[in-house]
Amino acid sequence: MPASSAAQQQDIFQAVADPTRRELLSLIGERELPLKELTPHFPMSRTAVSKHLHVLAHADLVLERKVGRETRYRVNADPLLEIKRWLDYFDRFWDNKLNMLKHYVEQEPTESEKS
Repeated sequence: MPASSAAQQQDIFQAVADPTRRELLSLIGERELPLKELTPHFPMSRTAVSKHLHVLAHADLVLERKVGRETRYRVNADPLLEIKRWLDYFDRFWDNKLNMLKHYVEQEPTESEKS
């Protein structure tokens, strides 16, 4: 894997690790929004929200579009596929473990286990 791709993946995981950034992604996942409509959702300054958006944009998770003097933000979900693939692996892992546990619990005890 090229170094730039590895760095971008690390950026994606770091970007979504923060709850504020996850909430931002949820808000702009519905529709494109300007900073002034995003800021009231958070107990922080407009500058702090802007910095969070910058982190998301650096990880290619947010796209910016100028409309007059205003910048609008929207989700770019494509990079999230890497996280989805990673989580899918662990979904299968835990499904397998839980199925094995269920099978073990539902087994009838053998004669040696009954004693």
